[in-house]
Amino acid sequence: MKKKADRLGTIKMIISSQEIRLQEELMQELQKEGFFVTQATLSRDLKQLKVAKAANLEGNYVYVLPNDVMYRRQTNQRASDMLNASGFISVDVAANIVVIHTRPGYASGMAYDIDNKKPEGVLGTIAGDDTIMMVTSRRLTKNQVMELLETVFPNIQDNINYNEYGQ
Repeated sequence: MKKKADRLGTIKMIISSQEIRLQEELMQELQKEGFFVTQATLSRDLKQLKVAKAANLEGNYVYVLPNDVMYRRQTNQRASDMLNASGFISVDVAANIVVIHTRPGYASGMAYDIDNKKPEGVLGTIAGDDTIMMVTSRRLTKNQVMELLETVFPNIQDNINYNEYGQ
């Protein structure tokens, strides 16, 4: 039996990666992921996650997460695969600016984690949907950036590509 927290995470991944208009559609997607729930349980989950309906660019009402941007990217990945993978794609460094590319929808949460942890030498971050710009107080080397990010995200070096510019 799968846990409620796993189900809620899967619901968030489905809603953020697809345009779901009906609870029935969401239930079908959950079944593909191995979650068999009743309509009442799904309604409670949606309420707990503060899911709302909003018009997309075509004028259709779809489920959205709180503070979700209306720009959506379609993906063919299963939600469980996305949940098990790291959000990082790559890191690029140019002097004291670090650009971190993430999977769609991950940048804001990861930037929050960086800002909240306050690693030494980080002045701040700016996040979009899939990109974080991190400004450091000085020029950093590849190893220094990786060590800094490792303090916030353990094992990050196993999950990203790294590019260095202007060194």
